[in-house]
Amino acid sequence: MKFIKILPLFIGIITFAQANWQTVPNLVSNGDGTRFDDVFFLNETTGWAANGWHAAVYKTTDGGLTWTEQLNETNLPGNYYFRNIIFLNENIGFLGTLNDTFFKTTNGGQTWAEVTNISPNPNAICGLDTAGASTIYGCGAYFEPAHVIKSTDGGNTWQYIDMSAYATALVEIKFTSETTGYVAGKSTTGAIILKTTDGGQTWTEIYNSNIAGEYVWKLQILNNNPNIFFGAVYSTAPNPGKLISSSNAGITWTSFDAPESDVQAVGFINENTGWMGGHNTGFYQTTNGGQTWTNLNIGGNLNRIFVLNNTLAYASGTGIYKYSNESLNTENLKEAFTKNPLNITITKNPIKETLAFTIGFNSPDNLLINLYDNNGKLIKKLQRDIITASTTKTYNFNVSHLSSGIYIVEFHNNLGRVSKQIIKL
Repeated sequence: MKFIKILPLFIGIITFAQANWQTVPNLVSNGDGTRFDDVFFLNETTGWAANGWHAAVYKTTDGGLTWTEQLNETNLPGNYYFRNIIFLNENIGFLGTLNDTFFKTTNGGQTWAEVTNISPNPNAICGLDTAGASTIYGCGAYFEPAHVIKSTDGGNTWQYIDMSAYATALVEIKFTSETTGYVAGKSTTGAIILKTTDGGQTWTEIYNSNIAGEYVWKLQILNNNPNIFFGAVYSTAPNPGKLISSSNAGITWTSFDAPESDVQAVGFINENTGWMGGHNTGFYQTTNGGQTWTNLNIGGNLNRIFVLNNTLAYASGTGIYKYSNESLNTENLKEAFTKNPLNITITKNPIKETLAFTIGFNSPDNLLINLYDNNGKLIKKLQRDIITASTTKTYNFNVSHLSSGIYIVEFHNNLGRVSKQIIKL
């Protein structure tokens, strides 16, 4: 009887830690503020992280507590920027770059080999997804042109699908079966999401922001409800970025202002609770489906939020982050933001007839130069440029046709965007 009397006392003091975001130990981007572009977990403990600027791959088998470097730029034949990573199973995985190269591993990431049997060779892979036991899809590129790649035999053979009839650039791809899936990016008219039900042979537009220059940068389909979608719309100031959501698999959409214009990452654990972030922010949280946002003051330069279930998620940015109810026993590291290293010098400002500037590139890069009015409306794509080595280049554009006023020149490269204001006399 004494045992029965004291049992409620023990029950009353049992507590459970609340899940939150923490920086995983020993994996912050070289202390220089550059970004881990992607993180992927095969299950709750085994995952991989890809660092973009430093072209490195890391693997964990204990839920992010320790990491082993499997690949870095010193043992590669060229200069690469790693954009994303995904695994079909514990052995077969794929690594997308922004440098005309696509890698595959068959031993869990210990060694990687270039995929050479895609024709034409894709200029970049910005999104990857798997469907079923042997089907892989990829898409690209943020800097144009738009394409999809597909394999149905574990990556042994590939099909290249030209998407120029539907989009100018693609960034994200998600499939709910081997034949039904979605790609996201932009067209000439705005940020878009496209749907296929025949394995990518034909596509239908199911979302358009109708603001030229915007992208749907990331797309999430809720794990336990395939009808609920979330998307991050990447915009240009002064236009706000947006969270878009659908509760009927993309038939209709709701839009809310996001925490920043350059928003990229999005991830939700249920219909109401989720997070966003981008080049200039860490985690912003909503508990009401995006109507309001709270700065959690952790993280930086977010690109991917990977949700496993409602109490476990990982994210990539300046570091790798874990959402769980366990304590990682690490301090909330103060991660410094690194400004985009593009060294841009406007030759003369204000200008009359010619817009001229020089750009210093520290390494191979991809560049889009866009012209906007002062309200963030895209006027014209000035140039798409491929940079193959460290160099300084001079650019000249005739702008005599523009009316007098203030304009924004945007430089979009592998590390993000830089904007410069010019005055046309």
